[in-house]
Amino acid sequence: MNEKAKGYLLAVIAATTYGMNPLFALPLYADGMNPDSVLFFRYLFAIPLVGAMLKTRRGGDFRIGRATLLPLFVLGILMAASSLTLFEAYNYMDAGIASTILFVYPILVAVIMAAAYKERVTLQTALCILLALSGIAMLYQGGDGATLSLTGTLLVFASALSYAIYIVGVNRPSLKEMPTLKVTFYVLLFGVLLFVGQLWADGAVCLPTRWWLWGNLLALAVFPTAISFLCTTSAIQRIGSTPTAILGALEPVTAIFFGLTVFGERLTARDCMGITLILVAVTVVVAGGSITHQLVRLRKLFPRLPLKRRRD
Repeated sequence: MNEKAKGYLLAVIAATTYGMNPLFALPLYADGMNPDSVLFFRYLFAIPLVGAMLKTRRGGDFRIGRATLLPLFVLGILMAASSLTLFEAYNYMDAGIASTILFVYPILVAVIMAAAYKERVTLQTALCILLALSGIAMLYQGGDGATLSLTGTLLVFASALSYAIYIVGVNRPSLKEMPTLKVTFYVLLFGVLLFVGQLWADGAVCLPTRWWLWGNLLALAVFPTAISFLCTTSAIQRIGSTPTAILGALEPVTAIFFGLTVFGERLTARDCMGITLILVAVTVVVAGGSITHQLVRLRKLFPRLPLKRRRD
């Protein structure tokens, strides 16, 4: 298998493993655990896994400078807030729908970059934002007339916004030269503090009542966190960030698949149309100029034939 094919395979693995969040989280909810406890153990178990990868790949260098301490702390809180609001949303709507709405975060990144850094929003991007909002509107009210929970919808948007700000913030000049594994390690380390504070305020940590559910907590740390992150990094190194991000559309598809097959969630024709609109919009935004370039190449395959002058 060549490097390019391997990169596409790694991107698929990264997207599908991240889409496993509901598969392992929902049984823990059914057992009585709350999102704070689930995410506390997810981050707690993921920290040594990512730390081991960092030690192996970077010779055990965990040192960071004072200038990067505050940015990493803020990024950790943003990532933890994104995880918390998404997991809270699972209590209000189907996991597949929540994961699909979450996938508008690249559009939010485009809006933030335009507002904060004066990046020009192209007509293509504006149309895609309108397309995505239309898809979300279709998801908001299903074919049976029942609307999605407003609380759940706002929680997912908060999750997407937190993650979008995280993506913008991680490109700070002080962090660009830092290894990605080191950034992730400290993001997890600082992020877990949010859940420690939440659990301290609640006064108790919820534990699984069945021994095998500890496997779910470990699986959350391994698959949607450690493996997904490692495969994403490796895929970007081989095929670039744009193809890897486009294949990220498999994340909500994976969540929907498990929601339908494992948890018995229903999907209407209206839901399918809304999901399609969102995925198309985000794919076009992420692909950017690549789509235009491919269309130009396709157009060149069919040269314009000269028109014959009609004889009078």
